[in-house]
Amino acid sequence: MLQTILSYLPYALITTFTPGPNNLMSLYSVSNGGWKTGSRVILGIASGFVSLMVIVILFCHELAEYAPELVKYLKYAGAAYILWLAVHIALSRTSEAEGQTMNFGKGFVLAVSNIKVILYLITIFTAYIIPSGANLMEMCGHGAFIVAVSAMSWTLWGLVGGILQEFLARYWRPFNIAMGIALLWCAWQIVM
Repeated sequence: MLQTILSYLPYALITTFTPGPNNLMSLYSVSNGGWKTGSRVILGIASGFVSLMVIVILFCHELAEYAPELVKYLKYAGAAYILWLAVHIALSRTSEAEGQTMNFGKGFVLAVSNIKVILYLITIFTAYIIPSGANLMEMCGHGAFIVAVSAMSWTLWGLVGGILQEFLARYWRPFNIAMGIALLWCAWQIVM
């Protein structure tokens, strides 16, 4: 299991800690509403993410059980998605979350409808975890690890949102290029 975690860890860290809807909402909610309001939003994001994780684990497990040939092709789709994400991150500029009243429900809906997270989870499970021969219990263990990494990211973005927002506003281009290059390496590792 550790070898599998080490194989997807760079992709997981880059995807989890770079700006995305969940991270930006964590940053926004804490920096504008304080920790009390922000923690409710982060709890909503976490609940939505865990719900989505359960669905993806069950989907990928059933896919591997009943259509194992399809998993081989999804590996290439996952690599293509990572390649697209690498180019997108390298060329994009960070954006700010829209101003609105935040609560648990909005955090939950954001997490379960976040296409970046859906593709991220399907990619990890079909490109890294299932090919390693993981059974359902091992998939759940990987899921728990991914949730823990993600929770660290939302919390970090919430706690030091103001500092990161300034840094990313100033150094967004080199940061995005470095993340894009690292993701290209991840895509190469999947295909090879």
